[in-house]
Parts: sequence; structure tokens; C-alpha cells
Amino acid sequence: MEFLGTTQTASYCGPKKCCGLTSLPAVQSPVIQECYQPYYLPGYRYLNSWRPSLFYKISNVQTCPDESLSTLRPPTTLPALRSALFSRYSPHDWDQSNQLQVRGAEASRLWASRLTDDSMRLLQDKDQLTHQMQQGTTRNLGQRLSDIDFWKSELSYELDRLLTENQNLETVKGRLECAANEVNCPLQVALECLYHREKRIGIDLVHDNVEKNLIREVDLLKCCQQQMRKLAQRIDLQMRDNRDAQHALERDLEDKSSAQCIDEKCFNLRNTSDCISFFHGMEKIDGTISVPETWAKFSNDNIKHSQNMRADSIRLREEAEHLFETLSDQMWRQFTDTNLAFNARISEVTGVKNKLQTQLAKTLQEIFQAENTIMLLERSIVAKEGPLKVAQTRLECRTWRPNVELCRDIPQFKLVNEVFTIDDTLQTLKLRLRETQDMLQLLVMTKCRLEHELAIKANTLCIDKEKCMGMRKTFPCTPRLVGHT
Repeated sequence: MEFLGTTQTASYCGPKKCCGLTSLPAVQSPVIQECYQPYYLPGYRYLNSWRPSLFYKISNVQTCPDESLSTLRPPTTLPALRSALFSRYSPHDWDQSNQLQVRGAEASRLWASRLTDDSMRLLQDKDQLTHQMQQGTTRNLGQRLSDIDFWKSELSYELDRLLTENQNLETVKGRLECAANEVNCPLQVALECLYHREKRIGIDLVHDNVEKNLIREVDLLKCCQQQMRKLAQRIDLQMRDNRDAQHALERDLEDKSSAQCIDEKCFNLRNTSDCISFFHGMEKIDGTISVPETWAKFSNDNIKHSQNMRADSIRLREEAEHLFETLSDQMWRQFTDTNLAFNARISEVTGVKNKLQTQLAKTLQEIFQAENTIMLLERSIVAKEGPLKVAQTRLECRTWRPNVELCRDIPQFKLVNEVFTIDDTLQTLKLRLRETQDMLQLLVMTKCRLEHELAIKANTLCIDKEKCMGMRKTFPCTPRLVGHT
């Protein structure tokens, strides 16, 4: 047995005669099956680096060409001489060769023994290292699953709170819209009152305290309605931001659920699992986009963003509750003030109307007295005409007295005085008659004015008391003003 590939000039081999041997047959290369070819980092040693690259082959005894021709011709020398001719080694060379073989074998065995021991230790170390690394990786996967489960619970908790806050915001938004629509009824009533009060007549078409309160009430109701709708729009925008935060939490939670399923599958993989296989080059591919710090920060930022959105939502809900309380109180106070102004105005108009009715009654009485006075004056004037005629007739008759009988005697003097007195009386009575007639005309005009004013006051009372106050008997209750139906 000899090593193929060793040098032929070794010291223990000696010179060898070329005897025309045919070349050795080529060594067939062994069939190599496909196996795992690991990727070694720089500095790693191959586990099969100790294996020799030599192949072993049983050497065949080769015959000389002369021997093959011996059967064809008779030998010319003796066999012993022929053997001596082919001998090229001495006994000393033979002993040294044997000793070299023994020492080489011992060295090879020693080196092989040491290599075997080192290989066993290497196998144990690598097996232990591989087992420890696998256990460490499994432990790290378990820790990773714990971290994922922790963040999943945090995300789920925050998502539940955000969904609850969204529902609360939706409720508050609905209340604001209902309250804004509920204001339409008292606003329409106030506008109707202003419209009806425009139908007042004459001097009663005054910019009184009632009209001021009605205008103030209309402005307040419109302002309250506008504030509610603006706040509802702000809540709608906040709900959009909340939905964005909700979608971010849901995506993060979904991604973590997928990662948890994958890591649980990896955590449960064992060396005896059926689904394991070789994936060459996967350790060279780095498709990661985050590190544990940024991974945790991403979820933490999503949670903080959601918390900020919830804080803004809570502030909006508190603002809405404060707005409900403030606006409902203002509307009720203004409604009460307007009703009080209506009642005061109705009382005032009623008092004026009663006074006018009293004056009208007195005026009618005065008209009746004036008519009676005129009738008496006319009768008195007619009655005074007879005595005046008598006195004037007497004077005229006495003018027919003859001569000296035309004496200015006492009867003459009395008759003249009587005529003057009666005439003066008639003039006085006629003047008083004219004055009384003028006064009667003035009283009649006053009566007409009073009746007109009474009609105006009656119209004003009908508008304020019956139409306006009839509509203002009811006002939305506080629960309806704050959006509760």
C-alpha cells in the first residue's frame, strides 16, 4: 500500500529503476451529494480542514516487460543472478526505512489522537455553543413576544379609551345639533312677535323696552345657535383627528398581531419540526427598518398621539357642557326679561287705556251737559225775545205822545234801561251759546280722539297680550336646550 501523490525521491524509497511501467490508472473522483454549505465569517476555520487531500490505493505488483517476454525466448542468465541484478537497497537502508515507517506511524497516530481529542472537544464546544445560542434565541423570542404582548395590551387599552371618547364626542355633537335646532322655535316666536308688533298703530308704534328685549333675544338666540354650530364643526374636525389616531392604533395593533403570530411560530420551532428548511443567504439580507428603541418609540408615539387627541376631545366636551349651561341660562334669562317687559308694557297700556276710557266717559258726560246747556241757552234766548219786544213796543208807543207829554219820565227811563238790559242779556246769552257750541264741538273732537286712542290701545293690547304672549306661553325646557330629547 502506498500514498498516491508522494514524491518518488524520498530517502526511504531510494532510486528506482525505470522499468517501462505503464502509467497508473486515474483515481476516480468520489460522488459528492448536495449538502448545506454554510457561510463562514472571516477568521472561521473549516471543520474538515484537518482531512488529508490524499487518496489511498492498493499498489499492484508490476512486472517487467522482460518477464512477459520470458515465455517467448529462453533465459540467458540464472534466476539468482537476475534477482541480484534487480536489487538496489542495502540492509541498512531497509532497517532505516522500517524505523522511519514506525516513527512516522507513531507520529501520525499521536497527531491523529490529538486531533481526535481536539475534534471531540470542538464538537462538544460547538454543540454546546449551538444549543446555548438556540436557547438564547428562543429566550429572546419569548422576551420579544412578551414585549409585543405588552404593547398590544397598551394599544388595545388606548384604542378602547379612544373609541369610548369618540362615542362621547359623537353624543355631544348630536346634542349640539339638537340644541341648535331646538333654538329655531323660540327664535321664530321672537321674530313673529317683532312682526306682529310692527302692526301697531300711530303713537303706539314706539321703540319701547319690549321691542329692545325682543331684538336682544333674537340676537342672543342667533348667537347661541351660531356658537353651537361652530363648536359642532370643531368637534367634527376633532373626530376626524381621533379617527386618524384610531386608524394608526389599529394598524399598529394589526401589525403587532401579525408579528406576534410569526414570532410565536418561530418560538415553537424545534430541530425536529417538519416545517424547517435551508434558506441560503437569508443571514446576508437585512430587511429590517427599525431597532427595538425606534420600534417601542413608534407605538409609544401612537399612544401619546391618541392620548393628546383624547385630551383635546375632553376639553371640547367640557367646553360644550359649559356652553350648554351658559347659553341655556342666558336664553332663559332673556326670555324671562322679555316676558317681564311684555307684562310691564301690557300693564302700562292697560292703565293708559283705563285712563282714556275714564276721560272718554267724562267727556261724554261733558258733552251731555254742554248739549243741555245749549238747549237751555237757546230756550232762554227765545224767552228773552218776548220781554224785549214788549219793551221796544212800549217805547215805540210812547213816542207817539203829543208835545210836552214826550217827557223823559221814570217809565221812559226804565223802558230804555230795560231794552238795553234785555239786549245786553241776549248778546251775552248768544255769546255764551256760541262758546258752548264751540266747547261742544271740542268735546266731540276730544271724544273722537279718545275713541281713536282707545282703538289704538286695544289693538296694541291685542298684539302684545293675545298674539305675542299667547305664543310666548311655552319655552323649550332646559334639557331640550342642552340637546337632550
